Parts: sequence; structure tokens; C-alpha cells
Amino acid sequence: MPPAKVQEYADGLCYTDLMAGYYTDASDEVLQAIADYSAWFFVWDDRHDRDIVHGRTGHWRRLRHRLHAALDAPRHHLHHPDPLVAGFADSVLRLFGFLPHTWNQRFARHFHAVIEAYDQEFRNRVRGHIPGVEEYLALRRLTFAHWIWTDLLEPSAGCELPASVRRNPAYRRAALLSQEFAAWYNDLCSLPKEIAGDEVHNLGISLITHAGLTLEEAVDDVRRRVEECVSAFLDAEREVLEFARDLDDGTVRGKELGAAVRSCVGAMRNWFSSVYWFHHESGRYRVDNWDDRSTPPYVTNETAGEK
Repeated sequence: MPPAKVQEYADGLCYTDLMAGYYTDASDEVLQAIADYSAWFFVWDDRHDRDIVHGRTGHWRRLRHRLHAALDAPRHHLHHPDPLVAGFADSVLRLFGFLPHTWNQRFARHFHAVIEAYDQEFRNRVRGHIPGVEEYLALRRLTFAHWIWTDLLEPSAGCELPASVRRNPAYRRAALLSQEFAAWYNDLCSLPKEIAGDEVHNLGISLITHAGLTLEEAVDDVRRRVEECVSAFLDAEREVLEFARDLDDGTVRGKELGAAVRSCVGAMRNWFSSVYWFHHESGRYRVDNWDDRSTPPYVTNETAGEK
């Protein structure tokens, strides 16, 4: 975005509002870091999209390698000439300051996988490959960064959860359902834009192509999946709250873990309302108001040059 477009569109995109509605227990410092990282993520997503649209394979390849490097050594990339790389390094360094090194390593491992998933999407779109439904769902968990947003529940709660807690079946199921809801609802709201742009990465498009559904049937199928996430989450949430009560065994550590799990599952619940609100308030999805339904008006649609 050039400065004039920032002034005109940035607030209406509501990127930071989305995070404020999710991580409601976070301190101001943690919430600001997460919100800035979220805004960076959307900008990265738009750069990735424009690189695909304009066939900038070399630009994307260089960016991919630079992001991997910045994730491994963020302090060394704070002044990188590409502001997208420098902004990422700044966000990562701030996020790494809240919890122990073990959390930082996990976050980095998860985000390395996200970068590679974006590369897979790049290659799919360049080739015009529409993934099958199961292939798409597995890849979507990475391109939507399910485990990144779940990791960020912990600095929001002020506590790194041990693996035994994170791997509890109910906790993991509740976390996955909150993210699946968000990813699939995003696909539902993005479908008009992505059909207009001849894109290949959308659950609705996979259902149309590989399950032989009509557009209307695909929309109904995605909506059904979204609704099932809500009801299944409510069941998982009850189990997680029981698990939190069991953790709170009268010890100081037990009380801390029980409170942290309650905070995390409460934020998972918030994700449903925050995502729903965001998709109906953000200018990112108001495609009927755009001159070109495939191209957001806030994107600088340059065809050459690397920023």
C-alpha cells in the first residue's frame, strides 16, 4: 500500500480488530505484538497473491528464502531493504520476548511449515492445479496457520503450556475446530473473489471440481461444515473445561495451568464471533463494491519491480 491507500483503506480492513476480539486476555503489549503480526500476515498474503498473478516466480522464491532466514535470525533482518522481511523480523522478535525459548522454537517450526505451504499454493496456482478436497483441507490448515494462531493463545494467557496439555485430545480438538471454522468461513466469504480471479485454492472450488457439486451445492456444503464446527466445538469446550478443573489440583502449578487452559479455550470461543464479525465488517471481503471483483482496490497492482 502506498501512503494514500493506507489512509483510505487501512482502518476499514479491521486487521487489528480481529485479533483484539480473539486474544481478549492478552496484556496490551502482547496484544499489540499479535495485532501487528496479524496485519503483517495479511500484507504477506497479498504480496504472495500479486506475485502469482504477475508470474513473479523469482521474486517469490527470494522472499520465501528471506522469510525462512528472518525466522531463524530475526535480529539480523530488522533493517532488511524489503520492508516485508524487516516487518516480519520485527514481529517475530517481539513475539519471542514473552515466553521461554521452547515456545519460540515451536512457533518457528510451525511458521517454517506455513512458508512452505504458501510455496505449495504458489506452485498449484501457477500450474492451475485444483487440489482434491482432502488434499486441500490438509494444506489449508497450514496456509491458514492453524497452529500459529493456537500457539499465540499461550502468550495471551501468560503461560507456556506443556506438551501433555497441548496434546490433550479435547484441547487439541477444540483448537482445531476453532481454526477450521475460521478457514472455511473465510473460504465461503472469499469464494466470489477467488472465482472471479480464476483461483484454485478454496474449499468451494475443490468441491465443485472434484465432488461434482454446483456452485449452490458447494456453498451449502461449506456452510454445513462451518455450522458443524460450532456444534462440535461446544462439545469439545465442555471437555476442556473439565480438563482444566482436573489440572487445578491445589498446587501452585496446577492452579496456573488450569487458569491458562480456561483462558485459552475462552479465546478459542472468541474466535468464532471475531471471525464472523471481521468477515462482514472488513473491506477485504466487500467484492461487490470493487471495480474488479478479482482485485482488491487497496492493493498496488504493479506488474514489475520488487519492493
